[in-house]
Amino acid sequence: MQFPIQIETGAGAFVPGVICEMTIAHLTQIETIWRAMLQALGQPDADWNWDYKLRLSMAEPRFEAYVVEVGELAQGVMLIETQWHRSQLESANRPRLVYVEYLAAAPWNRREIEDPPDFVGTGRALMTFSRRRSADLGYEGRVGLHALPAAEGFYNKLNMPDYGADPDHDGLVYFEYGRLQR
Repeated sequence: MQFPIQIETGAGAFVPGVICEMTIAHLTQIETIWRAMLQALGQPDADWNWDYKLRLSMAEPRFEAYVVEVGELAQGVMLIETQWHRSQLESANRPRLVYVEYLAAAPWNRREIEDPPDFVGTGRALMTFSRRRSADLGYEGRVGLHALPAAEGFYNKLNMPDYGADPDHDGLVYFEYGRLQR
């Protein structure tokens, strides 16, 4: 699956990119280029095991791993779960949703690290894609996730409704998009 996008550079120009399934080549980039930078900068996702996440997406059909790619380089990465999670908002029938397990931008695309970032909106593009994937699966655009404290502001900027700390998930704040309005 490939989904063409236009991604904004830090200088304000737009360049072609693609959201595609994560590959071994992307994993190698994350492990050899991203990881050392993230660790040196003390980022909360520095030790996320993307090798495991990629293998999980290859072995379990309910997991899918995607990247934003520009010029054959991974600029952002996301792991979603597509079958087991249900809405925490609609208690009557608890419809299924796409659950964002992990989402990360490359270090050079994080404003707190690089200002201006090389590319703006890699996380936003992945979240938009997650809603599209939800609609494709018949879940009407519903997407949920638990956010790391440092990422809460990002989801608030996306106007993703915040439903407060979830005691069942180490107090992480739960965010959920409801169904897309027609």
